Amino acid sequence: MSDTTQERTAYTIVGAGAIGGTLAFALARAGHPVTLVDTDRAHVDALRTHGLVLVGADGGRTSIPVTATTPDDFTGPLERVLLAVKAQATRSAVDWIAPRLAPDGYVVSVQNGFNEELIARLVGGDRTVAAFVNIFADVAEPGVIQDGGPGALVVGEPGGAPVSDRVRALVADLQSWGPARASENVEGYLWAKAGFGAMLAATALADAPMADLIDRHRPAMARLTAEIFAVADRRGVTLEAFDAFDPRPFRQGADSAVRDAAFDRLTAWLRTQPKDRSGIWRDLAVRHRPVEVTTHYGDVIDHATDMGLPTTLLRSVLAGLRELEEAPHTMSEARLDALDALDGLDRLAPRSAGQVLPADEQAEAVLRRLELHREDMVADLAAYTARGSASDDLEALDACLAWLRQWLDQRLGPPETEEIIPRAEAGDIMIRRYPARGATAADERPVMLVGHYDTVWPTGTLDDWPFRREGDTISGPGVFDMKAGIVQAVWALRALDVLGLPRPAVTLVLNGDEETGSLASHEVLVEAGRDCRLALVFEGAADGAIKTARKGVGLFTLTVTGSEAHAGLDPTAGASAVDELARQILRLTELRDHAAGTSLNVGVIEGGTRSNVTAGRAHAHLDVRVATDAERRRIAQALADLRPVDARTRLEVTGDWNRPVFERNEDVAELADLAKASARRLGHDLAEASVGGASDGNFLVAAGIPVLDGIGAVGHGAHARSERTSVSDMITRAALAATVLTTLAEK
Repeated sequence: MSDTTQERTAYTIVGAGAIGGTLAFALARAGHPVTLVDTDRAHVDALRTHGLVLVGADGGRTSIPVTATTPDDFTGPLERVLLAVKAQATRSAVDWIAPRLAPDGYVVSVQNGFNEELIARLVGGDRTVAAFVNIFADVAEPGVIQDGGPGALVVGEPGGAPVSDRVRALVADLQSWGPARASENVEGYLWAKAGFGAMLAATALADAPMADLIDRHRPAMARLTAEIFAVADRRGVTLEAFDAFDPRPFRQGADSAVRDAAFDRLTAWLRTQPKDRSGIWRDLAVRHRPVEVTTHYGDVIDHATDMGLPTTLLRSVLAGLRELEEAPHTMSEARLDALDALDGLDRLAPRSAGQVLPADEQAEAVLRRLELHREDMVADLAAYTARGSASDDLEALDACLAWLRQWLDQRLGPPETEEIIPRAEAGDIMIRRYPARGATAADERPVMLVGHYDTVWPTGTLDDWPFRREGDTISGPGVFDMKAGIVQAVWALRALDVLGLPRPAVTLVLNGDEETGSLASHEVLVEAGRDCRLALVFEGAADGAIKTARKGVGLFTLTVTGSEAHAGLDPTAGASAVDELARQILRLTELRDHAAGTSLNVGVIEGGTRSNVTAGRAHAHLDVRVATDAERRRIAQALADLRPVDARTRLEVTGDWNRPVFERNEDVAELADLAKASARRLGHDLAEASVGGASDGNFLVAAGIPVLDGIGAVGHGAHARSERTSVSDMITRAALAATVLTTLAEK
């Protein structure tokens, strides 16, 4: 007898989650040898022990044996691979697949998002198959897949090439699952699903059925899909309908009655599905793990940015999902209400590539966006303030910087590059670089954002003086100097990115020893700034004014050495260092010139050993402030020219200029004018001021780097228990910084 049983094609499915598990069950049930590869050891163990279990809509369970393994335990080559991992795991999965893939093998992306281009780069275009999949399923527990009902599956060659024999064979096998079909326009399905998927992603912002949320928030959902389909249209993509979703009524300019009918069909169909919440919702609310949607919409946003198209709603949805990854308990339909509140921002968007929004409308959009996130900004400042960061507590500084890095990733996403420059006796320095977005300025150099995370407040201050909010007023150690400023800077960037408004490349530099003079960091700051167009320093404002001049600071010690003697037995034998110091102090006070902006303070004096001993040594500690470099040179020369009145004594001046003079030069004046114009777009006037206090801006100006300083918090009480800032001022100052940045992106 001869065996006439047809040999079935073997498949390896990498990623045994909802999609991979559903397709594996269908293929295995049809007699195909199936190997499931997954990194979840508990899931693999359950598959080995109980087989792959599918739970139907009626609750019935069916099990089928499969081979299951982890990547580390897998042996042998790969031929036909269905890749079903989360989008963010595509690169690592394909890196594992590539060296094992047979020359005539191939990889099919049965994933969400646009992954074919990445796969083709890693394994070759001839070994890549394109696919679109819309399967409603979930992993109910290890080894168990909850069937989500009928869906759609389309397979084709990349780039719209004609349907090949391998695609036909693959489709024939996949029809064991359901209505799989071949197409030369897989891209049209993928872009259509990108619009549909964005609606499902938006429903994950709240804990309610998908159909109900889409129904209640139709205008926002329509604008969300229209943003995505505008990009597809610009790329020349022909959108394809699938299941109950027809993309055409959701394109910009579609008839509203036709769109409402499409919403009716879609929500009615969703209500028939056994799964009433998205996999994104489950990842956040149940599994407490990062969602893939923030990864696979990256291509959409990049294309939109290149074309000058807005993605206001899409960016808002992705930003909300990132927030929920850290705080899933804050799911709320209020987040969708906030999307509805963005109605009108799309009318501010450019209508064609290269068209720039009017500056006033950009400012309006930023301010509205920040107002929506007022409480999020306050929560960030509260969390930041709760982390002590005294300049002399290296352990606290390390912990604070670690928190900042995590927070920055949450709010802005990973940087293009990051450097952590260690310092043995001070806080480490962090330099993060973020690429430009939609910038058209001829000067492509980055803008430097400068801040410090150390404070003057000793460790333990928070025990009896924690962060407090009373109405619009916020108090706490470091809220004004300068933790609110850093929060404002980050939210300014976030607002621009979410709204799709242009901004220049950014170099964010935070040091941990500014309050002690930046002795360990100023050289790094200056070096980082040399490649930058200008620097924005987020120190606190001077009664709301930006700071366009700061005094240079000199810290000196005058030491007088005399000779000791018994003050009673031989009063003329010694040479008193204290007497000489007193004479020199009178000379030093003559160096003051308040009209020229020069102050000299003898803050601490020490001398002698006992009252009955002629003092052999005395010291005076000086704080000198100068408004011009000419005054700095005058004071430096005067200190060098000091001579003793009593020739038996000797003088020594030690110390140096801690910070150079920050003078209002032409570049600083130009930046001040830009900031004032930005403030007027936001509806208020902005003053400028010259102040006696110094900042890291002093070093940068002296190095020839244009600086806009004091753009941080509005408040008072720096270094005092009266330290305050306000919630409303956080909004306006963040909007000011964002408006300055988006102006620089186009100037």
